[in-house]
Amino acid sequence: MSAAAQTVTSPRAASRSEAWRSLLKLVPYLGRYQGGLLGGLVTLLLMGIAGALPPLYIGAIIDSLSGHAEPMSQLGRLGGSLMHFLVPFYRPSDGRTLLLCCALLVAVVCVKGIFLFASRWILIGISRDIEYDLRDDLLAHLLVLDPEFYVRNRTGELMSRATNDLSSVRMVLGPGLMYSATTFVTMVLAIFLMVRLSSSLTLWVLAPVPVVAIVVRYFGRQIHVLYEKIQAMLAILSARVQENLTGVRVLRAYSQEPAEIAAFDEPNRAYVSRNMELITMWAIFMPALQVLIGTAFLLVLWQGGRFVMLDRISLGTLIAFYAYMAQLVWPMIALGWVTNIFQRGAASMGRLDYILASTPRIRGTAAPAPEGDGRTAPAVRGEIEFRHLNFRYPTTLNGDHDDREKRPVLEDINLHIPAGTVIAVVGPTGSGKSTLAALIARLWEAPHGALLVDGRPVEDWPLDTLRRAIGYVPQDTFLFSETLSENILLGVPGAPIERVVEAAEVAGLAGDVADFPQKYETMVGERGITLSGGQKQRTALARAVARDPKILILDDAFASVDSETEERILERLETVMRRRTTIIISHRVSTVRRADRIVVLERGRIVEQGTHNELMAIGGHYAELYRKQLLEEELERA
Repeated sequence: MSAAAQTVTSPRAASRSEAWRSLLKLVPYLGRYQGGLLGGLVTLLLMGIAGALPPLYIGAIIDSLSGHAEPMSQLGRLGGSLMHFLVPFYRPSDGRTLLLCCALLVAVVCVKGIFLFASRWILIGISRDIEYDLRDDLLAHLLVLDPEFYVRNRTGELMSRATNDLSSVRMVLGPGLMYSATTFVTMVLAIFLMVRLSSSLTLWVLAPVPVVAIVVRYFGRQIHVLYEKIQAMLAILSARVQENLTGVRVLRAYSQEPAEIAAFDEPNRAYVSRNMELITMWAIFMPALQVLIGTAFLLVLWQGGRFVMLDRISLGTLIAFYAYMAQLVWPMIALGWVTNIFQRGAASMGRLDYILASTPRIRGTAAPAPEGDGRTAPAVRGEIEFRHLNFRYPTTLNGDHDDREKRPVLEDINLHIPAGTVIAVVGPTGSGKSTLAALIARLWEAPHGALLVDGRPVEDWPLDTLRRAIGYVPQDTFLFSETLSENILLGVPGAPIERVVEAAEVAGLAGDVADFPQKYETMVGERGITLSGGQKQRTALARAVARDPKILILDDAFASVDSETEERILERLETVMRRRTTIIISHRVSTVRRADRIVVLERGRIVEQGTHNELMAIGGHYAELYRKQLLEEELERA
């Protein structure tokens, strides 16, 4: 197995401090919506101010009914001025006062509701916009990461990070920020007015606060650790499901359904167990907060009732004070909820940051070639040269190097391919043929200066320019769950249907398509499941031909078709290949014998090269391979 096919251990989870620091990566996203955020925070402040008024009107109503000369006289000079401004019409035991106070109470509640709606609409909307931006950036970054990254990380785990973790981060940006700001504004205003109403009662209210802080800190830490483990387990489950669904036909063929269900059961039970631990922690946390809040209410009822009996405060003042305490209940509960949101969000952002912080080794350059016009890079002509190229895959199993890894996959490769030449590469399995092709398309990075295109190091070419000049048919055919025409026009969107038909004719696919009910609009299904192996491979070939590339790479592109079909396709490809640099990789000698030059690889080294006749005359590896295949064909015919 090559190094590229090896898997490695999962990346370590980010530490708690690293996860919290990763939340700072969201600041630039928030900066894109400064105006909206400012508007949302202003509406929250106005909502808080409007929400602070109802207890004062309720206190004024109670004092008026009780016959007090002044509403809540204990408010002092500042408070008295405020009450005179809010209730200038106050009269003790006056029906007009009661009517106007009730009307104003309804009005401020309605105003609070309007601001509440506006703040939610603005801030939650911004969180959705940032989620959209994050998802776009995440996909864009995933698309530029090297194959090495995908060797080290399973697809299901990456999908889990891009869905579940992203949702948790959005909760921080939306409800997390909104409820944090609401809690802050409500608590500041409520505590300020409570101090004005009765500083003594306020001290009794604040007595449990240190205990609340300790409880929140302890449970917050436990929730963070548990949630990070839960997300990691969910990623493992997602990866296993994805692999089972992708390989479902293999599982059925080998009757492995019971074994896979049993193997899935253990991580699934562990996931449920961790969730139960989190639920248990949360079930202890919330009642503990409520007990502390209830204790504060009992203390205020005890002391407040005594103050009313001693005539130190009015009944209206105690009712208003109690109303402010009721306003503090939700912020104190929200404190625990927001803590949970931020703990989850920090853990999830740490997992997302693992992707966003991953740096691709293969980077394109935007600089044009020296011989260009100074503004755009020149077109690729197709000349390829390998100079003493040595290459080994950068991925290793668990970071350990064994003897096999120390030997390069390709060693001292010297090869010059003039533009417009047809070159064939043959050799046994594992000799490095596919790696050679992948290096040209920069799917893996060659050492600097070891690979040149048109006399220029391949890494100096703009990546987009280079890859658009290449038509690549990989050994492992992949089709998207789209129509046949959309798969063929993958690299040339918007091209006319005539181009699709022409490419399909060259690839020998047109006859098959004629039998399809919907012709080129036939849906091929996920990974081309509705097509045969040969049809999928010919579709991939048509896709490469439709691009009209300067460099055409066929990596075992005829492995799934029979010899007769292959011969017909090669005849059609004859004119196409003569107008471009073509690299054919194959195990079949019949595929490569028409090439201008044939290169034979053995254990990563070039051992022979020449035309078919020259290599047959040498009587080496190529001649032996040719004789073996002739014998196999004769046995098949017999």
